Amino acid sequence: MLYYVEMPTPNWTTLNGTDLLHALEQWCTEQGVSDIHTSPEKEHVRVEVRLHGMLNLLTTISHASYEDFVRRVKFMSKLKLNLTNVPQDGQYTFQAPDRFVNVRVASIPSRFGETYTLRLLDPKRGIVALTELGFPQEIHEALQKLVKVPSGLILVTGPTGSGKTTTLYALLNTVVGTQRNIITLEDPIEYELSGIVQSQIDTEHDYTFSSGLRSILRHDPNIILLGEIRDLETAQTAVDASLTGHLVLATLHTNSAMEAIPRLLSMGVSPYTFAPALRAILAQRLVRTLSPECSKPDATCDVADNKTYSGRMALPELIAVSPALQSMILNSDPSNTILEQAKKEGYRTMREWGDILVKERRTTRAEVDRVTL
Repeated sequence: MLYYVEMPTPNWTTLNGTDLLHALEQWCTEQGVSDIHTSPEKEHVRVEVRLHGMLNLLTTISHASYEDFVRRVKFMSKLKLNLTNVPQDGQYTFQAPDRFVNVRVASIPSRFGETYTLRLLDPKRGIVALTELGFPQEIHEALQKLVKVPSGLILVTGPTGSGKTTTLYALLNTVVGTQRNIITLEDPIEYELSGIVQSQIDTEHDYTFSSGLRSILRHDPNIILLGEIRDLETAQTAVDASLTGHLVLATLHTNSAMEAIPRLLSMGVSPYTFAPALRAILAQRLVRTLSPECSKPDATCDVADNKTYSGRMALPELIAVSPALQSMILNSDPSNTILEQAKKEGYRTMREWGDILVKERRTTRAEVDRVTL
């Protein structure tokens, strides 16, 4: 479970561009902010931050201060200073008190000036132990067993920002140093992990997920992390790799674990290879967790107030593929039939896990509804 701390808020409007960027970096890192957004308007510029997954207005600054701020951001991220009417992307690194934090910078032109998003890739938040993700014990134990199987395909699904990469890194960290060659293929590489080989997609040089995966297979890997399955070629290569002695961990954009099965089959993946390859599908969202005070049995709290919450945890659903489910996938049975069988075997949906977490006062009904409805 990821927790955050309260720090004094600087007086943003008194800072010049360089000092403003530095203060934002340090304050946001301590708070656990994942993104900084700047949005120029006619009279001023909005500065917003994403905390616990929610976007909050931090302050407004003058256009003069913002121009100074943008110059500093462009200099740090090696963007072209004279370009203001086209999107640009860059990155830079800054030092927090005890670690380095990478920042992904993206700009687009807007009505009153350039709009910027700074994504803070903090290793303290992104590289955590599996035990710290807040999975229910049943899910945690199942994942620990799955990542130790010698071969097969494990899918992690969910929308952008649902913590898929953090979960995959946590899974890899449990097997680093166990005499297995681990290679990742990512777009982009978000965090640096020691003890593994990380490779980044480069579409300009035709290094895609599909071509990169074929190259990785020539390097004798035991475990492959595939950043995303986007097309049939990548999907089928991942399936084939998992059938030839490799453990493949991959992400997919679906709303539920069950939707991953028809999604891959609709891409054109052969059910004759997909069924025996698939080991499990984990779907997840991130929900805010109640603060220690608000989690007490007699406590009353405002579910709309961000101060009611002190961190985030994963709200999961996990399908472990049994011989019965494997047979149903092989026969291309309807999704509702596969779902019924999975439930007989103990599968719970995210909503059902949410009911349990609400009853335990780890989160609120409003949070579960926010991410699952």
